[in-house]
Amino acid sequence: MPVSEYDQKLFLAACEKAATKEPGTNGIGTLKEKTLHAVLKNFYEPDTAFQEVKIDRFVADIQRSGEIIEIQTRNFNSMRKKLDKFLELYPVTIVYPIVYTKWLYWIDEKTGEVSAGRKSPKRGSFYDAFYELYKIKTYLANPNLHICLTLVNAEEYRVLNGYGKDRKKGASRYDRIPVSLVDELYIGSREEYSVLLPGSLPDIFSVKDYAKHAHIQIRYAQLAINIFKYIGIIEQSGKNGRSFLYSRKI
Repeated sequence: MPVSEYDQKLFLAACEKAATKEPGTNGIGTLKEKTLHAVLKNFYEPDTAFQEVKIDRFVADIQRSGEIIEIQTRNFNSMRKKLDKFLELYPVTIVYPIVYTKWLYWIDEKTGEVSAGRKSPKRGSFYDAFYELYKIKTYLANPNLHICLTLVNAEEYRVLNGYGKDRKKGASRYDRIPVSLVDELYIGSREEYSVLLPGSLPDIFSVKDYAKHAHIQIRYAQLAINIFKYIGIIEQSGKNGRSFLYSRKI
């Protein structure tokens, strides 16, 4: 379901705030996620009094009204120690942004020149979250942990520092700048992960079936099935040749 006009206005306000903020000391050589994280932090909590709150030896992106919100644009492995502490104290929501439509720009690191934008033919989906969610699989059944998957349209800037004739292969991503909010999926309980089981999926299905109906690669479908088995929303229901078969438990 598309986001409300009110949420879209709040999101655009957060984009404008990030765009007008005084730039930091990081240059092109510091390849770190910046704008996307800042926009989402201001979207989910515009009041800076509740941002960057020190809790024990960690800092929470947002802490308010007895809850923590962490904006994590990548590398969920790095969250484990934080989660161990935060989940003892508060309900925690991890916000994970997924780029739905992307316009790609290239930066010449010597001249600073930026290329014209090119729209990527690929589109993101909520199913793209499995690669990162698998890294914290053992936390997903914790009733204090919630997930918010946020689809955004964004401009992505990459530095021409890779290899090959055009220096694009293996090039580094410099920043992602969101331009609009597309959709959100909030998973507040173990049972709600079932929304990531496509309605068209057969009653008995294989990993290959799941990949087909979710429109994702087999390797990501394998991660999804592994997660679903662990949290207990599907169960193994026999085999078809060498392929395991599964069915819903919820």
